Amino acid sequence: MLRSLPPASVFRHYDIRGTAGENGINTALAYALGRVFPLFCQQLQRPVAVGHDARLSSPALYQSLCQGLLDAGMDVVELGLTATPLVYFSVFHESLAGCIQVTASHNPADDNGFKIMVGQQSLYGDDIQRLRMAMTEPWPAARRQGQRRLNPHLLADYLQRFAADCQVQRRLKVVVDAGNGPAGLMAVPLYEAAGCEVIPLYCEPDGRFPHHHPDPVREENLRDLKRAVLTHQADLGLAFDGDGDRLGVVDEQGKTLPCDMLLLILARDVLRHHAGATIISESKSSRRLYEGIEAAGGIAAMHATGHALIKAAMRQTGALLGGELTGHIFYADRFFGYDDAVYAGARLLQVLAQQHQPLSGLLDDVPPVYNTPELRYPCDESKKFMLEEEARQWFSQQGYTVSMLDGVRIILDDGSWGLLRASHTQPVLVARFEAESEQGLAHIRRLIEGWLEERLGHLSTI
Repeated sequence: MLRSLPPASVFRHYDIRGTAGENGINTALAYALGRVFPLFCQQLQRPVAVGHDARLSSPALYQSLCQGLLDAGMDVVELGLTATPLVYFSVFHESLAGCIQVTASHNPADDNGFKIMVGQQSLYGDDIQRLRMAMTEPWPAARRQGQRRLNPHLLADYLQRFAADCQVQRRLKVVVDAGNGPAGLMAVPLYEAAGCEVIPLYCEPDGRFPHHHPDPVREENLRDLKRAVLTHQADLGLAFDGDGDRLGVVDEQGKTLPCDMLLLILARDVLRHHAGATIISESKSSRRLYEGIEAAGGIAAMHATGHALIKAAMRQTGALLGGELTGHIFYADRFFGYDDAVYAGARLLQVLAQQHQPLSGLLDDVPPVYNTPELRYPCDESKKFMLEEEARQWFSQQGYTVSMLDGVRIILDDGSWGLLRASHTQPVLVARFEAESEQGLAHIRRLIEGWLEERLGHLSTI
């Protein structure tokens, strides 16, 4: 058993994630995870797939994780350096017992962690805490030593399956910014095989992330992509995060397409083929998204934020598409229901190629609205959930309409709203604001940020 565990805060709601190093995400923890993983599997006779992202700490964690699984008696399919969606794909493609990806996703380069799938479902919530406790208990003796094998054909299988499915009707020029993560290894050949001209940008994996931080939701990380789109007169630009499950989009004018509006474009296409389908998003998404889905003949459903929670909701409702403001897009239409930003990008290319107008014109019929991007306020792990609960109580007591689906969504009589919620992946409080006018936006923002500043003593965004 593991004698000592890193702080409980690294065992988060959706995954295991924190600073890589002796007192955080380390090789001892990786080995322990491998040893206890079989306790959560129902298909012990099937192998488990393991991969890792490009971070400098990932190879050592990957090797320790694989050894722990082998010593626990699990057969391992070693995928090496690869994007998270390809690791997920291997589970469905080969009917595996599950998978573990060594990654900290969009977090800083010094972080690392593990995304876990048991069977075809993400491990999250209470099961993550059960996993933590199992590491400190005596490990059961292995029935045998596990065997390892490689799968060098997995990417080729993925490309063969989805390139044919996502062929474009007219040749598009697309700039791909992988942020030096592994998503470029999938995206560039897929889009070329689908019939596009691809201009690669930072598609060489480098765990130092030397050009920009790999989070495509942040505007400052899209500057080079915007410049490249304009320089090459491309039809659009696609950006990926550090492990390939978040998508950012820039139109032909070099402007960022908000992820909720991206979801609306994709939803309209799905609803053209599946009238009445359910489309899921989360509490930070614009009213315009939900109104647009309903106007297109779909059922719009709002669920709690989090990739594992959205995937679970899609299974429960039979939804064909889901998405978050953070760029996670989940296709169950012609796909498996998990978040694959590379595949979502291919579907967007296919949709755009069917149109006779540029990407910037696809939402001309959507009424204007004023909103902020996702805002992140630094907040200690020990305080963020308490502040979320305090906000819920305070605004309710003041007579405001408060939605408690996920965090605190305060809705004013004029339809403007503001959301405040504790992040499950970083030491921050997340917010977004929306209104029908600039004045309304300023008002709702002052209301909530003023309340928060009184309690934090200062307010800054990262």
